[in-house]
Amino acid sequence: DLKEFLAATAEQDSERAAVVRATFKSIRLCRIPVIAAVNGPALGAGAVLAAVSDIRIASEKATFAMPEINVGRCGGGAHMGRLLPPGMLRLMYFTGEPISAWEAHRVGLVEQVVAPRRLLAAAHEIAEIIAEKSPLGLRMAKEALNRVEFMPVEEGYEYEQSCSTRLMATADAREAVRAVVEKRPPVFTGR
Repeated sequence: DLKEFLAATAEQDSERAAVVRATFKSIRLCRIPVIAAVNGPALGAGAVLAAVSDIRIASEKATFAMPEINVGRCGGGAHMGRLLPPGMLRLMYFTGEPISAWEAHRVGLVEQVVAPRRLLAAAHEIAEIIAEKSPLGLRMAKEALNRVEFMPVEEGYEYEQSCSTRLMATADAREAVRAVVEKRPPVFTGR
């Protein structure tokens, strides 16, 4: 909200920025996977909101931009840079120009582009597949991916294996294996 920027003072900015950071952190560290369904312009904080989600689906109408440079600000590069190639990040950061959903898909910012009428259905289809998995397994998987993201490969893989070993001791992991062997849907208890 540009009117908010005009009314704000530099002294108030750090408090507002802390709220924004806490919001992004809560999504990134949410214990369950978060799917962003983008159906229009995702500008600045909106683009980052999509970036901190685990999976991003965009309609053909979606665009993504980091227009902060146009209003004398900067931000979002740390989160967007996790997904974008360095050159694309800098192009978006320095120009403030939007990219289309198809370009966002090409550079790895979004996983799928669908017709606007299919957006929520596509997001729900993925959510339903995820919802069939062990809740304990999903929480551990998300924790592992968040933790290993910036680790060296060998150290990260070792951490993932330790998570796998911890999961192995759960009733849900045993149920998952039994269900595959018995060719039936698993019934998870969260233990």
